[in-house]
Amino acid sequence: MERITILENGIHAVFEIADDKCFKLLHFGATLFKEEDIIASSTEYGFRFVELNLAGYDRPYERHGNKYIVTAPGYHMRYIAHVDEQNEKGRKLVFTLMDEITKVYVYAHMQFYKGLPVVRFWNEVINGGAEIQTIDYISSFNYEGIEKEGKLKRDEKMQIWVPHNSWQREMNWKKYTLPELGMELVQPAKEQRSSNMIRVSNTGNWSSKEYLPMAYLENRETGTGLIWQIENNGSWHWEIGDQNGHLYLGISGPNEIYSHWYKHLKPGDSFTTVPVAVGVTGRGFEDAVGSLTQYRRRIRRGNADNENLRIIFNDYMNCLWGDPTAEQEFPLVDAAAETGCEYFCIDAGWYADGDWWDEVGEWKESRKRFPGGLLEVTDYIRAKGMIPGVWLELEVMGINCPIAKKVPEDWFFTRHGKKVYDRSRYQLDYRNPEVTAYADSVIDRLVKDYGVGYIKMDYNIEPGIGTEREADSAGEGLLSHERAYLAWLDGVFARYPDLIIENCSSGGLRIDYAMLSRYSIQSTSDQDNYRYYCTIAANSPTGLTPEQSAIWSYPLAQGDKEEVVFNMVNAMLLRIHQSGHLANLSPERKALVKEALDVYKSIRQELKTGLPIWPLGLSDYSDEWVSFGLTCNKTIYLAVWRREGENHTINLPVPSLEGQEVKVSCVYPAYSEVPYHWENKRSSLGVTISGDYMARLFKITVE
Repeated sequence: MERITILENGIHAVFEIADDKCFKLLHFGATLFKEEDIIASSTEYGFRFVELNLAGYDRPYERHGNKYIVTAPGYHMRYIAHVDEQNEKGRKLVFTLMDEITKVYVYAHMQFYKGLPVVRFWNEVINGGAEIQTIDYISSFNYEGIEKEGKLKRDEKMQIWVPHNSWQREMNWKKYTLPELGMELVQPAKEQRSSNMIRVSNTGNWSSKEYLPMAYLENRETGTGLIWQIENNGSWHWEIGDQNGHLYLGISGPNEIYSHWYKHLKPGDSFTTVPVAVGVTGRGFEDAVGSLTQYRRRIRRGNADNENLRIIFNDYMNCLWGDPTAEQEFPLVDAAAETGCEYFCIDAGWYADGDWWDEVGEWKESRKRFPGGLLEVTDYIRAKGMIPGVWLELEVMGINCPIAKKVPEDWFFTRHGKKVYDRSRYQLDYRNPEVTAYADSVIDRLVKDYGVGYIKMDYNIEPGIGTEREADSAGEGLLSHERAYLAWLDGVFARYPDLIIENCSSGGLRIDYAMLSRYSIQSTSDQDNYRYYCTIAANSPTGLTPEQSAIWSYPLAQGDKEEVVFNMVNAMLLRIHQSGHLANLSPERKALVKEALDVYKSIRQELKTGLPIWPLGLSDYSDEWVSFGLTCNKTIYLAVWRREGENHTINLPVPSLEGQEVKVSCVYPAYSEVPYHWENKRSSLGVTISGDYMARLFKITVE
């Protein structure tokens, strides 16, 4: 037996190579490995670093139900060799495993990042045999023993944080114990074998329509945790179940049972899994999210937008609602420029004379809406010192789009021999070079003919399990399309590196770092009630970096100054997506918008490197008080919202400032009128807000 022990960036990992070359991951976490923590180690099928299932092979051991454990040939893959080297990112390990029966090889990759307790995992499978093999499951990360540290029973110490996500209810985190999810320990741990598991999956092209592709596992006894994100813009899966007296965590992209995915590998063919990032912490959730935030900044495309954090005005929310005309745009352009916006995006409807939903796809301006042409408006936007933008939905065509009736069937997803419909739209197939050529022509025309520098790229359908055309399975067709779409995006940014493209999917239904490693900014929600939006805003740094998190601020036509302030504070620590009928606001209320944008411009260079804190914990939609901040070197910017309730005073603990002398100021609004004080002994900010639905932005500086 041989052990490989790794200590890198605070990550402790221990691999074991058994005498028969069975390869196991015994430990991965923020603490040292203790042999006695393993209560039942099976060299025959347990603790596998990679689970791989090929069709047509027997598994002699129980797995009870649909859990992806004891896979074949996963359970008898053998260690061949490994490489341990340094690259520009950090340390990189690649383990080579092989199955003697099928001659299938797996190259298991671990990429570390300098100074960060986060590892990116992915696996490459190569068919080195003489027969076709069919993969129906392969893990990207697999680790047994996730509960083993500490003395308490797992039902008492383990807690899972799950980020529920939904249209207008994004970033909705909930915490669960194992019993609350039906995973009580009802037998002695060594004997526990159940058929159920804790399973969170996504099937389809909206990657975050029910859950963000991430989660956090906490050991409350030891204070340690694992955080993970799945970097795929489609189907994905993670599960926690029991095996060998322990709990395991298996993370993957699509699979056959839950997402209709399988793939044939001919001799010599290969397949690479979707990447998965896994981080460790010994200091809790906030620390784990901070590490993941820094990792996300490392893996995304370098771009000026995430450096400059320019302010976008978009004419949709609480404004034109997808019904733009030149007549309405001109006063909005004036007001947006007056308040200090830097991009002006014309949202949906600019391309249609009337109702547009089922006709999208040609992307030619409506002369009825813009009698002088769209160029007249985009020129006016530029003349006012802003960069023009437009709304697109380039992955679909409406069923009544003239082009859809002329192009070949292979432009679209098909199942059961028929085009896939959703909400009167067809799904375009980006594996088809004619489709990507058409998409390129639209982008080129808008950039070159109209000077567009900002595109809101929306996506409002869910085409389901995938396409059967030229695919081994519907799920394989979907994954191949998604990877082709990402490759197309890479080509767009290679041609136009300064073009800003916003990732929007009915708000926040495709928040994932396959997309966000390319796109610089993400729509977080279509929530049109600013009183709820503060929860989405406060929680958004869990799912994406603050500088990529576009938050609507849309002052109402009929409102007061506190409504404006609440709206503005929603966005001021993130990316401001300004909207609302600014041209119709009273001078006093418009001045509050401008004041907020001026404050934002003065602090945004600090925000782009900030790490999130939550003095009150993550927000629920029913909370009376909400607070979120960014730690920016020696300064903390802290947003505070009060909705309604009985408590007019709140204490906001900031443990990182314990024992330090600090200066506190309210930076927005200037008129504040809200009492506050810093308590050195409690290291907390006390705030009193007497009215309902009020918000303030504070600055705390270490002296």
